[in-house]
Amino acid sequence: MSVFMDLNLTFSTDKNRLQRLIETAAHLGFSTVAINYVFEPTAKKKQEIPTPTPINDLIDQLPIVQGRSRPIRVLNRLTIVMSDSSHFRPNAAEYRCFDLLAVQPTTEKLFHAACMIYDVDIICISVTEKLPFFFKRAPVNGAVDRGLVFEVSYAAAIRDSTMRRYTIANAVCLMETCKGKNVILSSAAETSFVVRFVRRRRKRSRIFHLSVSCSACRNQADGLWDHLHHEELQ
Repeated sequence: MSVFMDLNLTFSTDKNRLQRLIETAAHLGFSTVAINYVFEPTAKKKQEIPTPTPINDLIDQLPIVQGRSRPIRVLNRLTIVMSDSSHFRPNAAEYRCFDLLAVQPTTEKLFHAACMIYDVDIICISVTEKLPFFFKRAPVNGAVDRGLVFEVSYAAAIRDSTMRRYTIANAVCLMETCKGKNVILSSAAETSFVVRFVRRRRKRSRIFHLSVSCSACRNQADGLWDHLHHEELQ
């Protein structure tokens, strides 16, 4: 049985909006979703890493996944947008509050470090601008060997035609470098409108040169994916 996940639903302080996102995902057959807290440090002032809201405080009763007899699984995820190496703090206690840890490096040096050194689950690829560097096979293969996954999100491509071009261009460059290995396609949805049917996501994935199995999060990553996939099939 195929297992569908969306590991990037944008956190909102609007509890009703988050509830609708989770309910829509369950209705469309997603068995696992992740609420994504984005943390973008700046040099101007000290910022605190966000603390995830307990799932029970977000929604009273988790909806049942369509076509399955169990409720949807909701994870908490932290994404750190990095413009400096000091923005990632190895072994930070705050990270342990989250089920998934992701980074979005904004320079080639940080991308290389994320692939080869950082203890994370997901490396996010920017979709709102042209990347200021080219993907190189050595760090990408290093990340694959370590069981990390790369994420391309599509919400920006729906909102704006310019961002659509960036999304497609960056996704194609990534796919040409990694040969389709260890890539997931997520929504980064802020509203239930963006959480699309799986069959539409499959069509969209072909535009990005992603395979259907990749867009459905059924890749063979030894770390993140094997762990989540094993638990879902229990």
